[in-house]
Amino acid sequence: MNRSFIFLAEGFEEIEALTVIDVMRRAGMDIKSVAVTHDVNVTGAHGITVKADLTLSETEFDEAEWLIVPGGMPGSTNLSQCEKLNDALKAHAAKGGGIAAICAAPAVVLYPLGILDGKEATCYPGFEKDCVKAVMRDAPVVALPNLITANGPASALRFALSIVAASMGEHNAQSVGSGMLFYPKSVNFYF
Repeated sequence: MNRSFIFLAEGFEEIEALTVIDVMRRAGMDIKSVAVTHDVNVTGAHGITVKADLTLSETEFDEAEWLIVPGGMPGSTNLSQCEKLNDALKAHAAKGGGIAAICAAPAVVLYPLGILDGKEATCYPGFEKDCVKAVMRDAPVVALPNLITANGPASALRFALSIVAASMGEHNAQSVGSGMLFYPKSVNFYF
């Protein structure tokens, strides 16, 4: 299993980012948080400052398993304006690498890059109207083999477990979820 990366910009949605990091690490996955600024300290949408593991300038994504984009505003907008991140996302998607985004990020970050074109996805309610080339679903999580999207903070745990299921199998995701007292019937389909 290769390293995965989750990207943090000023104004990111804290619960979406930190839940993903926590769940993936519980599952034994290698995930690093990456500040898209020059400072590893990034403040989220609700005033919580997080120290990222790395900055964008010290990170290579050639061998990455998942590139993950949390939502939040203005975090999603700030991520969408990061050219190096946009290039990494497009290149990763083009080679069939795993891409995951939650909340506003599917619409604000992924859609303008063409990553959602013709694919099923979900996002924070109201943003789907801008994704006319995607097949938007009214679901908490939409998990495709290399593309996982979710609709918002309340879906952060299911979103994270869907990433685990895609990488390590349904059984491992169920095991991690059970350890957290979360018992979905399945984590690898529309919720």
